[in-house]
Amino acid sequence: MPDPSAFPEPTLVPVNGVVLEVFEAGAEHAGRPIVLCHGWPEHAFSWRHQVPALVAAGYHVIVPNQRGYGRSSRPAEVTAYDIEHLAGDLVALLDHYGYQDATFVGHDWGAMVVWGLTLLHPDRVNKVINLSLPYQERGERPWIEAMEAVLGGDFYFVHFNRRPGVADAVFEADAFRFLRNLYRKNEPPKAPQPGMAMINLARAETPLGEPVMSDEELDVFVAAFEESGFTGSVNWYRNLDRNWHLLAGVDPIVHQPTLMIYGTRDLVARSERLTEFVPRAEVVELDCGHWIQQEEPEQTNRVMTQWLERQDG
Repeated sequence: MPDPSAFPEPTLVPVNGVVLEVFEAGAEHAGRPIVLCHGWPEHAFSWRHQVPALVAAGYHVIVPNQRGYGRSSRPAEVTAYDIEHLAGDLVALLDHYGYQDATFVGHDWGAMVVWGLTLLHPDRVNKVINLSLPYQERGERPWIEAMEAVLGGDFYFVHFNRRPGVADAVFEADAFRFLRNLYRKNEPPKAPQPGMAMINLARAETPLGEPVMSDEELDVFVAAFEESGFTGSVNWYRNLDRNWHLLAGVDPIVHQPTLMIYGTRDLVARSERLTEFVPRAEVVELDCGHWIQQEEPEQTNRVMTQWLERQDG
């Protein structure tokens, strides 16, 4: 396993009216770009295990901290984090490097952005690899409205929207404790608790299960969020209904070759109708929880590079 401490040094890149902190490797393979998009509450560093493997496979690897994260810009307006802005940042990043298109890889919220990018700018995406979060059907009601009706006001997606600033403040009160408690694997099952689950987690004295990463690796995430705060990243959630409206007029079919990687113990719901919307999707399951590429880095690397090799062949 490559040494994660050898993560590339960042560059600040002006794109789309903001500045993104970008980690780049394998520039000697210019012409074969692959862009890795992190989830919440993550960081480009969540791809530390994949960067060396993709460089070795001959890719120019581009890993941005997306807006709201790390040292990237954190606009004050909530609407600055909608899917048009997030996708626009990635399109502008391709323009910066002189690429017409690229392979895009997303985990968790990063997958949501890659799905949206592919619908809004299909000519800029040649292949899709998404982890954990499958394609989200638009449905008849805006997403937060639908979640509130089924899951109630304490569901964290809904809470982030209906009580802005409340959860952010709890997370920021002790970023270390929140992230330490969140980045776990092999957690024992527990009965649902009253209240908002993410706030409960942020306040829990004792973490459950096993840590996903070393203390030194966790320090990278903690330091980043102590500097940036959480509001920019939580604002992504506060645009879900806006995104629902923004995607109303686009072709809902993802036509690109797609690899969907699930963790068998991930709590994120799978799509039972994935291939209706992503007809060229291939599905792989790994025996892990939600933090797929960090829990099972070697398997993730093998699945990704073998799939890419087949597509390129």
